[in-house]
Amino acid sequence: MILDKRQKLLFEMLRIRFIEEEIAREYKNQEIRCPVHLSIGQEAIPVGISSILSLEDKIVSAHRSHAHYLAKGGCLKSLLAEIYGKETGCSKGKGGSMHLFDLNAGQVAAVPIVGSSVSIGTGVGWYLKLSKTETIVVIYFGDGATEEGSLAESLNFAKLHELPILFVCENNLYSVYSSIEKRQPEKRNILTIVEGHGIKTLNGDGNNVLEVMSLANSAKEFILTGSGPIFLNLSTYRWLEHCGPHNDDYLKYRRQGELKNWMEHCPIDDIKKKLFLPPMEVDKLVAKMMDQIRLEVDLAFAYAKQSEFPRKTELFTDVYSGFKI
Repeated sequence: MILDKRQKLLFEMLRIRFIEEEIAREYKNQEIRCPVHLSIGQEAIPVGISSILSLEDKIVSAHRSHAHYLAKGGCLKSLLAEIYGKETGCSKGKGGSMHLFDLNAGQVAAVPIVGSSVSIGTGVGWYLKLSKTETIVVIYFGDGATEEGSLAESLNFAKLHELPILFVCENNLYSVYSSIEKRQPEKRNILTIVEGHGIKTLNGDGNNVLEVMSLANSAKEFILTGSGPIFLNLSTYRWLEHCGPHNDDYLKYRRQGELKNWMEHCPIDDIKKKLFLPPMEVDKLVAKMMDQIRLEVDLAFAYAKQSEFPRKTELFTDVYSGFKI
């Protein structure tokens, strides 16, 4: 199937959305025994950013990492096998959903401790600077991480050494069940705080994949001039519960009607309207895409389920250097 640039963006978002939905459906069978933080509703950010990255560029992700990994070119079979705890997983079945590692795709790490992706990613940026490569590292984190001390320390170090880092805040308005209004002072502005370190900032609609791609492209061009890091703040929204496969609107921690409003601002629907095709042609195109995606996903789930669990002899492999059972 030959696709133009916008159609490829749509395909990648449809693919991530369907994979996450299938993980949610499979979760009830209790074969997946690790926590999962799903990216449904937030697909435009990783797809838009990865569309301008090279294979050599690196990413460091947080707990909600599936979409980042897939958009960067990570192997779906390896992702699902990892979630099922199988030895064929990208982290050999030892990491699960929140610890994805695949250098072949440029995924240096996914780490669940809030704010830790920032400090680890800054270390990657330091390595790239010393290596004098024409590559950057993208560090993904949520708005909750902007309240951690590691962010301030990392921003300071990154600017001091003009590191090739694109900081990406996926601002989905919540840290678990707590909204920004309940966690931060009224006049606190993360962009102002970042700019206080001398770092250039960009702000955008994280549900508009074309806008994300444009901002990311401008940011990468700036970073590769040696001008230092950029901080990109993107507004978005998760549709499901913080951790798990369910809708949790019944808990009423969100404002009434908030979820509905954000679902109407769906990133996939947004790019569909920008394909310059009649609605009927868009529907036909999506149907073809979904046929291809379903086949890939079915095969990947079968692969994951049929794979073996890690052997006991592998328990300490890759954990302690030189340690033997």
